[in-house]
Amino acid sequence: MTDWFEKKQQMQNRLKRAEGQLRGVQRLVEEEEDCEKVVQQLAAVRKALDKVFYSAVTCALERELDGQLVDIGRIEKYTQLLAKYG
Repeated sequence: MTDWFEKKQQMQNRLKRAEGQLRGVQRLVEEEEDCEKVVQQLAAVRKALDKVFYSAVTCALERELDGQLVDIGRIEKYTQLLAKYG
């Protein structure tokens, strides 16, 4: 299980990356670029935010279940599935 500090750093890095991507989308719109380029970049921003969301959900589950008698391997498996396909 990854500690909170490391998860927090990962989430902050992803949020910064998404912020930069979103600024790029704003620039594309201002410059009246092709709509397909805008949509492609919006999809990238959405995916980046989804990853942050799933990391936060995973962290919440891990913190909630910390210290309880549970199979951490199974929990990690399902949180990975959530991150991959959610």
